[in-house]
Amino acid sequence: MERWTGTGVALVTPFDEHLEIDRASLKGLVEYVIAGGVDFLVVLGTTAETATLSAGERAEVAGIVAEVNGGRVPMLAGVGGNNTREVARELAASPWLKDFQGVLSITPCYNKPNQEGLFEHFRELAAVSPLPLCLYNVPGRSGVNLCPGTVARLADECPNIVAVKEASGRFDQATDLVRGRREGFSLLSGDDALTLPLLSVGFDGVISVLANVVPEACVRLVRSAREGRWEEAREMHLGLADLCRELFEEGNPAGVKAALHARGIIRRHALRLPLTPVSGALYERIRESVSR
Repeated sequence: MERWTGTGVALVTPFDEHLEIDRASLKGLVEYVIAGGVDFLVVLGTTAETATLSAGERAEVAGIVAEVNGGRVPMLAGVGGNNTREVARELAASPWLKDFQGVLSITPCYNKPNQEGLFEHFRELAAVSPLPLCLYNVPGRSGVNLCPGTVARLADECPNIVAVKEASGRFDQATDLVRGRREGFSLLSGDDALTLPLLSVGFDGVISVLANVVPEACVRLVRSAREGRWEEAREMHLGLADLCRELFEEGNPAGVKAALHARGIIRRHALRLPLTPVSGALYERIRESVSR
């Protein structure tokens, strides 16, 4: 079973001038981040604008990434939603999952379940998933917080729940996750700005948006911290702080797509509605940052 550690990259889905999948840019991006040394790929997450993709498009994106990757690094696939039965059906009926080593599943949005509802939701998914699950806690998007006690309970009762991507922004909660985790359970930062602090208390890595743009720097930061080279990790963190802030200033993935376009990695920085590209002023600031 794969242990999810190090630097994962939450891949964007590039679009062309007609807002269709830009296959060439996606292939180039996968090659770019693998060459940059990332430890694993995350496909069809929030940063991929998965909520705007049809079932056929999700399968196509997954297939493109799997083909280009060619087994070089492990891959997590995003499969989640607020209809437990439908998510379970998708997990059981998506043949493209055969190319992946794990599933990233977000807490249900809009419904606002309590902790018991969250526990039962993920326990049901774990019972049918053909792959190990990584929980994804992002209260700012889903409207509900997956508490450390619930994570620990799921980890204890469901052996194929093997990790959590924690993006609550709460350091006290991250501390409780470290204190309560079972052996071999991976803790992953879901917030680039907090990766170094979370690594300092025992997290195992990050699922990074920033690594789309500067994979080598993100990999170096995480490896330095995990190997105890804290001064080097601190320098990397400080050096990336401005770009990290800019990428999220007008929303994700608008900022990271602007940066990828400015670097010539994707051909356009188009987004599907209801998301829109960054303002011209922010684009220029991002362009200056990535050209340094």
